Amino acid sequence: MQIPLCKPSIDNKELRIISKSLKTPWLTHGPYNLKFEKLFSDKFKVPYSLSMNSCTSALECAIKCQDLKGEIIIPSFTWVSTANAILNAGCKPVFADIELNSRNIDPKSIIKNITKKTVAIIIVHFAGLPCDMENILKICKKYKLKLIEDSAETLGAQYKKRYTGSFGLGCFSFFPTKNITTTEGGMLTFQDKRLFDKAKKIIAHGIDKSLKKNFWHRESSLPGHNYRLPNHLAALGFSQLKKLNFFNNKRRAIAKIYDKELSKFNNFFILQKVPKNFTHSYQMYTIRVPKKYRSNFLDFMRKKKIEVSVHFDPPLHEQKYLRLFYKKKLPQTDILSKEIVTLPIFPDMTKKQVYYVISNIKKFISTLKL
Repeated sequence: MQIPLCKPSIDNKELRIISKSLKTPWLTHGPYNLKFEKLFSDKFKVPYSLSMNSCTSALECAIKCQDLKGEIIIPSFTWVSTANAILNAGCKPVFADIELNSRNIDPKSIIKNITKKTVAIIIVHFAGLPCDMENILKICKKYKLKLIEDSAETLGAQYKKRYTGSFGLGCFSFFPTKNITTTEGGMLTFQDKRLFDKAKKIIAHGIDKSLKKNFWHRESSLPGHNYRLPNHLAALGFSQLKKLNFFNNKRRAIAKIYDKELSKFNNFFILQKVPKNFTHSYQMYTIRVPKKYRSNFLDFMRKKKIEVSVHFDPPLHEQKYLRLFYKKKLPQTDILSKEIVTLPIFPDMTKKQVYYVISNIKKFISTLKL
């Protein structure tokens, strides 16, 4: 039996809607973008949503539309796109440590890293679990910092019944590993129409429709990009988003089985803790494996044709081109990056596949002299 790490759920309904959209005159931005954005806003209770070609583009656009210049605090334990967006927008990333239980950014570490140059915080909701929003919002208010949420991994997750991406500017990913997919794609959400209108210019070469003198006149008011999402991919996202609750419930059911079975080995594995008033969307299911066993565990599972992975090692502050931005130690991040393992999880994963993963985990443990 071969088990992929993740697998998008695309059926004939998606194939039909893509085929239908490809037969229209709209092969770039078109009507399905508007439908997708409206459904997204309605579902996650945000006033404005803007579809684009990736979450990375959304992150960079979130910085640029607010004219941020200075230092932006982020967790080191994240994918490189978070730091790249900051650098490409002309700002400086500053790396904060994480909490081991949640694997999310530590509010205490945020405070330690605030300087006179700090202008914003980009939080990353890791693997589907929201960050400690109550304390983070207090920090933003006290120090007058802008909040951007990297919600690439938490589509449909909630903190106290409020969706991630609705606290600050929300950045979402629809990469094939995520809770829904448009192949490549992202979304940026806003509370402020002024920022929404500016972002629309940024993602379309800076073209400003208010400057239009006639039907052929196109004039830019700022140096923009081409961050647009094509209409047929928006159609795919529109169809996928309607299934999100179903997809997430399937992921939670799989996670529940993992929790039950792997908690029997809590002297070996450490599971991600889900606090009260948090809902997890399980974009990934991660466990901590003792450092000295991790490589052997990964190799063992791969030999059993079970795709496992590591998210993330090395962390950002240990990557060559980013080291110059941070010289301090991040002890919790260092521990987690050497112990973290991602197990397979996706909506179409069968119970047979889940228990095959678990049985091989048990076989690995049986080979150890604990």
